[in-house]
Amino acid sequence: MERKNLPNATVSLVLGILSILTCLCYGVIGLPLGIIAFILGNKALKVNATDPDNFKGAGSAKAGKITGIIGIILNLVFLLTIVWLISKIGWDAFQDQEVMQERVNELFGV
Repeated sequence: MERKNLPNATVSLVLGILSILTCLCYGVIGLPLGIIAFILGNKALKVNATDPDNFKGAGSAKAGKITGIIGIILNLVFLLTIVWLISKIGWDAFQDQEVMQERVNELFGV
């Protein structure tokens, strides 16, 4: 009997890679992609665990799950960094270029 491709294994891998690549796009695009990649990779691995002789592509599912986790972590770190910067600089400084420059210089000791 011919082995079928594991459903959503390749999709999980592609979404995980896109999650990593888009982590610097404000963290908004990459975070949902990473979550979806993790969920799809996990489901594909569960399907493979029920009947491993009928499916191929478990490596893609594992890689999709791992890249999804990496993408989630990178996106969360980026978002937390942005929140930290806004809290240190202040939201009002984003309206005035000179105030922004002064606060950034104070923050980084320049």
